[in-house]
Amino acid sequence: MRRRVDTPRGYGATVEAVASLVAAADTELGARGTVGVGIPGIESPATGLVKNANSTWLIGRRLSADLESALGRPVRLANDANCFAMSEAADGAGAGARVVFGVILGTGVGGGIVIDGAPLTGANAIAGEWGHNPLPAAEDDERPGPACYCGRSGCIEQFLSGPGLEAAFAAGTGRPISARQIAAEAAAGDLAAERALGRYEDRLGRALASVINVLDPDVIVLGGGLSNLDRLYANVPALWPRWVFSDHVATRLKKNVHGDSSGVRGAAWLWP
Repeated sequence: MRRRVDTPRGYGATVEAVASLVAAADTELGARGTVGVGIPGIESPATGLVKNANSTWLIGRRLSADLESALGRPVRLANDANCFAMSEAADGAGAGARVVFGVILGTGVGGGIVIDGAPLTGANAIAGEWGHNPLPAAEDDERPGPACYCGRSGCIEQFLSGPGLEAAFAAGTGRPISARQIAAEAAAGDLAAERALGRYEDRLGRALASVINVLDPDVIVLGGGLSNLDRLYANVPALWPRWVFSDHVATRLKKNVHGDSSGVRGAAWLWP
């Protein structure tokens, strides 16, 4: 079964929404299932509180404990990009690859790392969080960059998220339109939209090159709404060699196989 609801804006509403979805699944399936949850952040190993969530109402909360209380069962929780990467590494676009970097390009920018089939979490539970590094090789008009909810400016997320693309287009044209509309106008030959996407691709190439220089993955898999821009898969690998410290770049850039379901599939696999 599959059910989807809009993301609630508020902590209590989020817990209630998850509890409602789990109760509906139990009823429909006639069984009491295990619960895995992917979130746009992570619970801190030091405090047990959610940190680094762009759904900012989750920050500072004991989400897994509150979900366990609401559901009356154990809950396993992980970063949503880690869940996405696990799903795509197992039987998706990264199947068979030793090192997979899973990227979310949506309302935020996240990343997850899978090595030999296992997710890499890291000592601080932040492995893969490339979205809150500064945009590499920033040009004069990219500094200091837009303010980010994390308290810094110029984060990759502020340039490469859907809202970041929309804000850049609106700043250049005075036209506040959606990322989907920008893509459609570029495809129809609009020069302003084409310039906006061309600059987006340049920024994505620079940002992913920095990941390649550190992690050297076999495959980078894109997810999130902007992963549906098919032009990225040819244009970005053509740009990133300028920034990668190698005479040849073997890393492949691929679109996800499992679409919006990939993160949910990865969360389900938090249980054996």
